Amino acid sequence: MPELPEVEVVRRGLESWVGGRTVAEVEVLHPRAIRRHLAGAVDFADRLRGARIGTPLRRGKYLWLPLAGTGDGLCVLAHLGMSGQLLVQPHDAPDEKHLRVRVRFADETGTELRFIDQRTFGGLSLHELTPDGLPDVIAHIARDPLDPAFDEEAFHAALRRRRSTVKRALLDQSLISGVGNIYADEALWRSRLHYDRPTATLTRPRTTELLGHIRDVMNAALAVGGTSFDSLYVNVNGESGYFDRSLDAYGREGLPCRRCATPLRRRPWMNRSSYFCPRCQRPPRPARSGV
Repeated sequence: MPELPEVEVVRRGLESWVGGRTVAEVEVLHPRAIRRHLAGAVDFADRLRGARIGTPLRRGKYLWLPLAGTGDGLCVLAHLGMSGQLLVQPHDAPDEKHLRVRVRFADETGTELRFIDQRTFGGLSLHELTPDGLPDVIAHIARDPLDPAFDEEAFHAALRRRRSTVKRALLDQSLISGVGNIYADEALWRSRLHYDRPTATLTRPRTTELLGHIRDVMNAALAVGGTSFDSLYVNVNGESGYFDRSLDAYGREGLPCRRCATPLRRRPWMNRSSYFCPRCQRPPRPARSGV
C-alpha cells in the first residue's frame, strides 16, 4: 500500500494537473470503485458534475480533493488501496484494462482524470469536510511527521504511555500518520532500533532521533518519486518512483548490512515482514521474571 511519500507524489501531480478545473462528466465503470459512496454511481456522478476541484490535500496516506460549487462543503476522498492509481490521460488515450472511474473536465486542455485499480481494494467516495478541513471519516487520523504542526512532545508522551513496541506504534495512524511497513523498517534501521523495542523505554533524545530519521527517509523518497516495486504504484503521469534502489533494510533479506556487513534478516510480523540487522538492531532483553 502506498505510504506518505507515494501519496504526496500523487497529490503534487494532481495539484498541477487537476486543481482548479471544473468537472463536466463522471463515468463510473465498476461499482466497487465507489462502494463507500452508499448512494450509488448515479448520485456520485450527479454531485460531482459542475464542481470545481480545489487544491488537493493529504494527511498521512489519505488524499482528498476539496470541491467548490457543491454547496455542501464536500470532498472526494481517494483510497488507493493496494493497486489504485490516479492518472491524467489525454481523452483519446486507450482505456486501461482496469479503468474504474473517468472524470472529464469543462475546459479545452484535452486531458481527463482516471482511477485505475486492478485489485479493486481502493476507491473514491464523497464526504463532508470538518471545520478543520478534513474529510469526516478521517478526522481521527493523526498529523504526519512532515506536517509543520506535528507535536513532537505529545508524540513522545504518547509513546511512553503505551504498552506497545516501537514498530506497532509507528504504524498506528491515530498516533502518527503516513508511516507504513517500508519506511518504518528504514527509519528503525537508521536509528539502530529493533522493531520490538518497548515504547516505554524510549528516551526523549531517542524519540527525536527516530523522528529525524523518519523525516529524512521520507524526504529522500519524495525526491525520487517514492518507492515502486512493481507497476501498481505510479504518479499521475504513469511514472514509477526509484527509492527502492536506495533502501537500506526493507526487502534486503540475506544482503549485507550497509553499516556492518552482517546479513540482514526478515521475520514475520503482524501479517507483514520486518527487515533488520541482527547486529545493529539487537532485540530487547526479555523482562526478568518477578520484575
